[in-house]
Amino acid sequence: YSRMGFGARGIGMGNALTAITTGDAVGYYNPATLPFAEYRNISASFGILSLDRRLNFLSFVQPLGQGNDTAAHRPRAGLAVGIINSGVTKIDGRDSDGEPTGLLQTSENQAFLSFGTSLKNKLAIGVTIKYLYHHLYTSVNSSTFGFDLGILYPFSDNLSVGATARDFSSKYSWDTKGVYGEQRAATTTDKFPRLYTVGAAYRLPDTLGVAAVDVEFSDQSTVHLKMGVELAVLPHITVRAGMDRIDLKEKGTGVRPSFGFSARKDFDSWTPALNYAFVVEPFTSSGMHMISISVLF
Repeated sequence: YSRMGFGARGIGMGNALTAITTGDAVGYYNPATLPFAEYRNISASFGILSLDRRLNFLSFVQPLGQGNDTAAHRPRAGLAVGIINSGVTKIDGRDSDGEPTGLLQTSENQAFLSFGTSLKNKLAIGVTIKYLYHHLYTSVNSSTFGFDLGILYPFSDNLSVGATARDFSSKYSWDTKGVYGEQRAATTTDKFPRLYTVGAAYRLPDTLGVAAVDVEFSDQSTVHLKMGVELAVLPHITVRAGMDRIDLKEKGTGVRPSFGFSARKDFDSWTPALNYAFVVEPFTSSGMHMISISVLF
């Protein structure tokens, strides 16, 4: 659930946001992008998914201070906090005889705090600390802490590159004593696969938009390509498209095409925005819809 993306903008761009320094920063993809945040941003996202799944997001971004680049008015640091909520509902519970016992549901949640700062040589670094909690069944719960690291370097006003290493120390430990008793109980530990991402972003001429590409590796020998593009077709309308999970090792995980848009209206000191993304999911009967409401101020 925590690797499906964050919000309508990122999901609509194929989750290729490791090196993007423009637009709404969240810190989820790379905490080193936060020094480039130009405004405070509060965002809430609601997902509509098949198979009785849920996926929701909440985030707040705060720029901190101003750097030496006064012409670009770039902050020298940025802070972000966020929550990811997910789970599956309407699970048909049965006893050992096959008789209904009622509906069950799972719940997975992640709270994170991200901080990024830029150094004198323009290199930006960042760290994310996160707490994850998983309610699986009755008294079977697990929680863990993990952290991510990120770097970003802007070669020019148009080209930037970034890299991340994610899910250090993240793992779930399960104890089923509360369900099966002392005799049949078992303790299991599931470590999160560690992810390594390298990405590049290019700002298109005449403020037309931005194009980005990411390559994601893991310690489980997976290699995925992600790409996305965002275009400003009108002063207050932006469209985007992307491709996520392009498996470069042909293991059949399924490509996830996506597209979306943003509409925003400027007022005196704040800007509300509506963001939408649709994802073609390869192994379900219908696609995923993501709706985000944000306020910039």
